[in-house]
Amino acid sequence: METLRGSVLTESGWIAGELGFAHRVDRIEGQPTETPEPPFVLPGFVDLHVHGGGGADMMAGVEAIRTAAQLHARHGTTAMLATSVTAPFAEIESFLGAVGSAMAADWPGAARVLGAHLEGPFLNPDKLGAQPDFAVAADVDALRRWLTLAPVRVMTLAPEMDPDDQVIAAAQAAGVRVQLGHSLCDYARAAACLQAGCGVTHLFNAMSPAAHRGNGLAGAALAHADYAEIIPDLLHVEPGAILAARRAIPGLYGVTDATAGAGMPDGMFRLGAQHVHKTEGAMRLADGTLAGSALTMDQALRNLVSIGLPLAEAAARLATLPADWIGRTDIGRIRVGAAADLVVLDEALDLTRVYICGQPLPV
Repeated sequence: METLRGSVLTESGWIAGELGFAHRVDRIEGQPTETPEPPFVLPGFVDLHVHGGGGADMMAGVEAIRTAAQLHARHGTTAMLATSVTAPFAEIESFLGAVGSAMAADWPGAARVLGAHLEGPFLNPDKLGAQPDFAVAADVDALRRWLTLAPVRVMTLAPEMDPDDQVIAAAQAAGVRVQLGHSLCDYARAAACLQAGCGVTHLFNAMSPAAHRGNGLAGAALAHADYAEIIPDLLHVEPGAILAARRAIPGLYGVTDATAGAGMPDGMFRLGAQHVHKTEGAMRLADGTLAGSALTMDQALRNLVSIGLPLAEAAARLATLPADWIGRTDIGRIRVGAAADLVVLDEALDLTRVYICGQPLPV
């Protein structure tokens, strides 16, 4: 059994003391504190929307997923959903086969792959953002076939591409968390889907807006969403919008939406069928459109704290809440019996150690 000492962020708050663990957390001892001091022991981050990293785009197959999972583990992500882009059906099916292989693998130093996030292809072709131009109308038979290839935990779609709700209903019946995104739907359509249990993909980005009149998906999310993801790189969404969403949406959680350029120097990378360029920390298409991000979860934590979130809340929005959204109460939190997925940070909130199921990683 290994022991960590410091300020431990448990489900019930900070404990000044020590944490004993092997594969799972075995004991937590100490006294509650409202003034935690470093080192800080937090639950490992859970990223539900990540396309790549370390130069690899996950649509390229199982080795690309491995490269990305290892890169993000070094930045504190201990569990993730491999995320697709809009592509021809054959490429989506190949991607799902790779996800299944990744889930069965035991890669040292890599974040665990919990399943797939299908971002598309049932997106509005007029709101693709940086998604490749392969959007199609919702196809429930295709979805049912995909669900046999790998566990799909989250699916992003534009509700106007599924006017009779067949895909939404089939996905939810199979336990998939449906998220609305890349959409031009109106407020009423979005509100109905949110009230039926849907979430939101990268809030504010690639969707009909929030406004004082003519509200769309973003406005409906602020009024009705229980869960929504947001990209806290401070490029996709400015701090004031993050803080507004935080007040409105109880289950607001952070994702990286990271692409192959995460953890890499400036240069040209792939995002599915697209070429994207990394420069000054941003991933962009040739026309300047943001194309995913180069964000890692440790930087997301520092960004959230920099705009005013307490450390405990920032950690919860990057670990506990995303785990809750996909029904994984065994990860994203520190309690006896939970997986020993842990990150240790110093006073500058820089990572000093990462553990995945109790196994240490170099950082």
